[in-house]
Amino acid sequence: MNKPGANKRVVITGAGSVCPLGSDWASIRQQLRSLTNCVQTMDQWNVYDELNTRLAAPVVDFQIPEHYPKRKIRSQGRVAQFAVRATELALESAGLLNNPRLQDGQTGIAYGSATGSSEGAMEFFSLLENQSMERMTSTTYLRMMSHTAAVNISVFFGTTGRMVTTSSACTAGSQGIGYAYEAIRSGLQTIMIAGGAEELCPTQAAVFDVVYATSTHNDQPKQFPRPFDQGRDGLVLGEGACTLILESLESAEARGANILAEVIGFATNTDGAHIVKPQQSTMEIVMRQALKDADLSADAIGYICAHGTATKHGDIAESQATENVMGSNTAFSSLKSYIGHSLGACGAIEAWTSIMMMNEGWFAPTLNLDNIDPACGQLDYIRDSVREIKTDYIMSNNFAFGGINTSLIFKRFN
Repeated sequence: MNKPGANKRVVITGAGSVCPLGSDWASIRQQLRSLTNCVQTMDQWNVYDELNTRLAAPVVDFQIPEHYPKRKIRSQGRVAQFAVRATELALESAGLLNNPRLQDGQTGIAYGSATGSSEGAMEFFSLLENQSMERMTSTTYLRMMSHTAAVNISVFFGTTGRMVTTSSACTAGSQGIGYAYEAIRSGLQTIMIAGGAEELCPTQAAVFDVVYATSTHNDQPKQFPRPFDQGRDGLVLGEGACTLILESLESAEARGANILAEVIGFATNTDGAHIVKPQQSTMEIVMRQALKDADLSADAIGYICAHGTATKHGDIAESQATENVMGSNTAFSSLKSYIGHSLGACGAIEAWTSIMMMNEGWFAPTLNLDNIDPACGQLDYIRDSVREIKTDYIMSNNFAFGGINTSLIFKRFN
């Protein structure tokens, strides 16, 4: 076992995703470079008369693989299914699928989602609404619990290491990566399965609807969301999952693993001020702390993946904080303009996508950014077309309800 405090270098040796853009990098790459979003008008939401938004970016035609044992999928709702499938793809790409190292106590999990499966919740709360347990089954709670994605991954693949469940809304995926990095760096684990997942549900749309934070241009799905644009009117929800396999460099090199990138910086903090209104000052602090952890100056970063939700307060606070810490010359864009806001999954999807773009030397623009809001920070917004950029360092930031902030820094592995 590695000695705690060992200050190990941490690398990413595998990745897998289930998201509106696709489930493999070739498909995702093609979609990003086509500059078309995955947002649809959700006609099935028309039954909810008081719901203002009808826009979302769903994962289309997802199927549970036929080789999954029925006894292992009984406890999985859609969010856990996404998480398990993304993890299977990640383990396969890392060369660790069916590897006994998953069960030796040195492989752990740091994974989260904003909520569990809505279907399970409906079964459970029928008890309170109808005073009846008729709809409840032995798996109802297992599908609805907030840590359902993490524990279903563990049970499916038989991991016996530590478990960190990051049910922290929009920072669940990025905290999962960050806490996995810290566990390996400190020598407490050798391999960590990290990331986040979310399933689309109209209840989540309602959460943002009641605070007037959703886009309501329901007949223009390809024109919204519009992060940092003067004409934005709110966020659009998405869904999916992304899993990264983090591993000590020593372990990865010993088994000849392919290395996608190195994790070199992470920070997380809280605003301690307001449940839903983000605080620019603590956003700045979290970026500065991540740079300090990575031992980098701001000008070393070649690209910043923005949280970029297309909400007024969020866009302004984030962009101004970024300008104050990073200056005005670092390329900056929001991937939510393609896939909407996938809540617990977004931090992992955005981190992996940014890493892959870094490795190929290009970055996708923010879609629909026609007129930058003058209230937003003075930044080098990537607009209109893909930009070719050669850089060794990127930053990925996320900010959540409750005032939870994260910043991750990745290095190209040479």
